[in-house]
Amino acid sequence: MSQQQLQQLSQELQEIEEQIETLQQNVEGVQQEQHDVDEAIEALDTLETGSTVQVPLGGGAYLRATIEDIDEVIVDLGADYAAEFEEGDAVDALENKKVRLGDRIDDINEEISELQAESQELEQQAQQLQQQAMQQQMQQMGQQGQGPDE
Repeated sequence: MSQQQLQQLSQELQEIEEQIETLQQNVEGVQQEQHDVDEAIEALDTLETGSTVQVPLGGGAYLRATIEDIDEVIVDLGADYAAEFEEGDAVDALENKKVRLGDRIDDINEEISELQAESQELEQQAQQLQQQAMQQQMQQMGQQGQGPDE
């Protein structure tokens, strides 16, 4: 019975480790989004009307373009929505987005911590089961070693 429990605990631990790995990848993705937002804010702070920029077309291809009006900035709001802002308002919208991304990172990290605590608890249970199994084996060996004359 304890062998079956150990297998079950091992499987649960493996599932938790996979969940933690997935969440850590999510954190890295959100951190990359934050980095991209920082770059956009920096670009808005340094670019001016008439500047030449490289516009990504996708697939690693870029096109040079001249900014006609820096006061017309389109910002992705999420959920497939975007809005046009003036430069200052666009920076504010991007700063707000960065804060929301930070909050999401905090939430994911909290979830990772909870899973790590659960993992430690399961590891302790597994160790206790292993110790109990060893004690039972030792007792059985001791009983087998005693003959009827003893």
